[in-house]
Amino acid sequence: MSEKLQKVLARAGHGSRREMEAWIAAGRISIDGEIASLGDRIEADAKVRIDGRAISIKSEEDIVCRVIAYHKPEGEICSRKDPEGRPTVFDRLPKTRDSRWVAVGRLDINTSGLLLFTSDGELANRLMHPSNEVEREYAVRTFGEVNDACIQHLRMGVTLEDGPANFDKVKAAGGEGMNKWWHVTLSEGRNREVRRLWESQEVQVSRLIRIRYGSIELPKSLPRGGWIELTLEQVNYLRKTAGMENENRTLMGTDKHSVARAKVKSAKIKRAVHKHKATAGKNTRQRS
Repeated sequence: MSEKLQKVLARAGHGSRREMEAWIAAGRISIDGEIASLGDRIEADAKVRIDGRAISIKSEEDIVCRVIAYHKPEGEICSRKDPEGRPTVFDRLPKTRDSRWVAVGRLDINTSGLLLFTSDGELANRLMHPSNEVEREYAVRTFGEVNDACIQHLRMGVTLEDGPANFDKVKAAGGEGMNKWWHVTLSEGRNREVRRLWESQEVQVSRLIRIRYGSIELPKSLPRGGWIELTLEQVNYLRKTAGMENENRTLMGTDKHSVARAKVKSAKIKRAVHKHKATAGKNTRQRS
């Protein structure tokens, strides 16, 4: 049975459906030697190329849906490549075979914390759709006077340049003087929405960390720049949230040898993080 080209490419992890539609419109994709057009459907035996490079086409049954949680540091951008040479969130992700990691949403360069990646572009596309309204929780450090009226405005809603917005919850989380920590939740992902909400009350955000996406929490033991693969149960929670059928396969082991390998991997992650920081610092000094 034929399927839409952008759906097949997204499922294989080459990008979101929207990105694939843009690539098709730009003439970057061919089917059996002919430049593809929006609306094209393909069969399983079609020969597809992206920028002249042949890619494998897999059916939905052939692809194992994987999801990883990444602890994004400040200073990384959510793009595969950057003309300015800045580090990206894709630099330290594990290699995949016949697919690519697709980010579920974005965090701006000055925001750290939980960022999910999946090998299933269709899952990423559905989770990012506004209709899903997945709750996100952030730890925010503010600088400025925050009174009860300010909190009330943030809960009830304010008007931003792209329409009304509000936090579902605002909870004090410590701090002293003009520097306070808060935990806030909202269920949409507009650009810089958390920062803009606080700025609407003339309050500056000095730190912003995403600590939860739906029921997936940022692991406290995961270092900045490190990643961990989600369990099958967590993957299926996300698939259910996106209105998709359960995945019944996983590349994660559950035997005692896998546990031992996981401990070794954790140590490797920490060493890789330290090595990356050292390299980045050296490159920065050389450029300056």
